[in-house]
Amino acid sequence: MKPTRAVIAVLLASAWISINEFIRNTFVLHDAWVSHYQGMGQSFPEAPVNGAVWGLWSLVFAVVVLVISTKFNLIQTTIISWVIGFALMWIIIGNLGVLPMAILPVAGPWSVVEAFGAAYICSRLIKS
Repeated sequence: MKPTRAVIAVLLASAWISINEFIRNTFVLHDAWVSHYQGMGQSFPEAPVNGAVWGLWSLVFAVVVLVISTKFNLIQTTIISWVIGFALMWIIIGNLGVLPMAILPVAGPWSVVEAFGAAYICSRLIKS
């Protein structure tokens, strides 16, 4: 794998992930998040620093997807990446009580598409 292809793959995958996260959580599920946090007597964390942390998460997730894609096929990469990036995160934030379970019917399938897109980008760029 050429280093420049790896960097481009990570940047494109990170952009794909960030765009999906932003649209899903800012436009589609925003009211559910805000309502859930209000029900806990808290404010939904949406300060710029929170966005920066999600940007960092997207970049790290893209690197993980790239590494996995060098060893596994597209479907395997998607499944492994999805479990690492989403299922484990939801288990933790669900355990903490800060996950509005009502979002999962939308967030679940959307996150699979998100993981697939990142896996596709990485797989195509490193194997071509």
